[in-house]
Amino acid sequence: MTEWKRTRRLTGTFLLAACCASAFAAAAATAAVTDTGLESGLLQALHLKKGTTQRVGTSGTAIQAYMREGYIGKRPDQRADYTDYYLLKKPASFMGHELVLIEEEYITQYIGCCVSPGAGVTVKVHGSTQKLQAFARAQRCTLTDPVDIRRALNDVAIKTRLPKGHYASLSCRERDAGRDESDQ
Repeated sequence: MTEWKRTRRLTGTFLLAACCASAFAAAAATAAVTDTGLESGLLQALHLKKGTTQRVGTSGTAIQAYMREGYIGKRPDQRADYTDYYLLKKPASFMGHELVLIEEEYITQYIGCCVSPGAGVTVKVHGSTQKLQAFARAQRCTLTDPVDIRRALNDVAIKTRLPKGHYASLSCRERDAGRDESDQ
């Protein structure tokens, strides 16, 4: 009888472990799909409409998706001039780098000159920035590499502690798209 109980317990333990492993794998796959979908939406919001200075997608829609998944807060960490700043609360990737900050510039009320609608991101660089550079050229964005993220956040009164590292910012706003190609 003791042998039977051991066998039954061992079988139950194996089944439980298999279920947990399967659930963990499904959760990891869902998270990867979610992260990929979020990144695709953000990339679309940064793509330039051919022949215009407007973007294909809407940055607000992309940002709301990050909100729904808990990557950023329901409200911006800061709003300065016409720009909302969202610090990421959990890891997400953008073009192979760690996404740290999402910016959205838009007008709700006129406060003076000069709004330039669009969005931007700041990443902690992992490896080469060639993809970011190519994207910036193709989509008429401005890539600032490297960027002093601590100073940039301090300039808009965001107090946070980010690890030292190599950071780069990609700005895809109307003013970026309207610049001459020779300026880029």
